Amino acid sequence: MKRHLRWTLLAMVTLSSASAFAASFDCGRARLPDEKAVCASRQLSEMDVEMSVRYQMLTGLVAMGTRGNMQDEQQVWLKSRKACGGNQSCLLNAYRRRIGTLKDDYARLASRGPF
Repeated sequence: MKRHLRWTLLAMVTLSSASAFAASFDCGRARLPDEKAVCASRQLSEMDVEMSVRYQMLTGLVAMGTRGNMQDEQQVWLKSRKACGGNQSCLLNAYRRRIGTLKDDYARLASRGPF
């Protein structure tokens, strides 16, 4: 499972690098300051893609109740990202924390394996 996640992450980062600043959402529809900042920054766009892939992979591996909890946590995180507005430092920290949380969640899940 770890190998699959690594290949998926690598593919997503490679694809995001190929298209200029490709976030996990349609930058053509970005309206809010946080969305525009993510779309304008290669680093934030790549972090957004990584976060999104990790989130999608995890939600596909957990039971329905846990998935609902994860969706709630993601909505809370999106609100905190929105509160950053266009502040890149705030956004970088928000993405680092969220990616760290998702990595920890995956490690806990993998420690219970095999799948």
